[in-house]
Amino acid sequence: MTEIEYPPRLSLARLPTPLQPLDRLSEKLGGPRIWVKRDDLTDCAISGNKIRKLEFTLARAREQGCDTLITCGGVQSNHCRATALLGAQLGLQVHLILRQDDLGSSRSLDAAEAAKDGNLFLDYLAGAKISLYEKKAFQHRLPDLFEHWSEHYQSAGAKPYSIPTGASDATGVWGYVHCIPELISDFESVGIKPCSLIHATGSGGTQAGLSAGAELYGLETKVTGIAVCDNAEYFNNKVRADIDDWQHLYSVPIDPEIIAIHVDDRFVGPGYAQATEAVFTVIREVAALEGLVLDPVYTGKAFHGMIEKIQQGEFAGQTDIVFVHTGGIFGLLAQRSEIDFQ
Repeated sequence: MTEIEYPPRLSLARLPTPLQPLDRLSEKLGGPRIWVKRDDLTDCAISGNKIRKLEFTLARAREQGCDTLITCGGVQSNHCRATALLGAQLGLQVHLILRQDDLGSSRSLDAAEAAKDGNLFLDYLAGAKISLYEKKAFQHRLPDLFEHWSEHYQSAGAKPYSIPTGASDATGVWGYVHCIPELISDFESVGIKPCSLIHATGSGGTQAGLSAGAELYGLETKVTGIAVCDNAEYFNNKVRADIDDWQHLYSVPIDPEIIAIHVDDRFVGPGYAQATEAVFTVIREVAALEGLVLDPVYTGKAFHGMIEKIQQGEFAGQTDIVFVHTGGIFGLLAQRSEIDFQ
């Protein structure tokens, strides 16, 4: 294997995260043994997969002398919450451009009009500046919004650094490339050779890193992203573009075309951040059976999809499969009313 030269990285996550077997659930399903890579434990309030990407992204921002972070996402974005808290930890100003459901106007909404719950509550608690936009305006104006706020901070004498959705870009790819040797060590320590590595894919960055890292490190495990929005074609294109940019920007000694990208888009449901009753049932049952908390936006959907695939016999003959738990507990709290305890 070619020696890999990593760019600067800040040590922000609590690594390595545990690899945990779910034996009661595995026995109940009668399929392969399910293991969970607990990346929901990368920290406490800053938990989740976003920190691995931000370790490289924020190192790059610091390297460029930036003092203000501008990023975007949904009103319950895990990435934005992690950015807000890490910004506070590092003494950086943070501005969040957040998307929420349409309320009949394209204007920027006053922060007080939004319900401060879940991730959004933590955004405010961390002292982030927040601009809320209705979905239509957000989707059509996002590049302009980044430019507007960047110019705003520049005119005030600050040096802003813009981070795309989920920190999913060429720099963010390194986060889960860096996770692959950790996973290889995990597998060796418990004596498994899993055929499948499964995770939720929402902005494509985690999938790009895992897929590229598996190829770089010779991990013979199929990486499958279960889409929580959009479709397989979108993610194939997005992940491929991120990997191409990563290879070009950092001159990584690998041909991006040989990297396999696998996306399953059958479990998106009604749309992003909208889960079906079946997903909430899985969230409740897995918590009660294994003490593992999933969320309705990312991990609950993907875990539900994995269970469906097990029950459909897609992993027949496989001894072990691994699910990467990318976090999201605070998003669950914002949708607590959807859980039926009857």
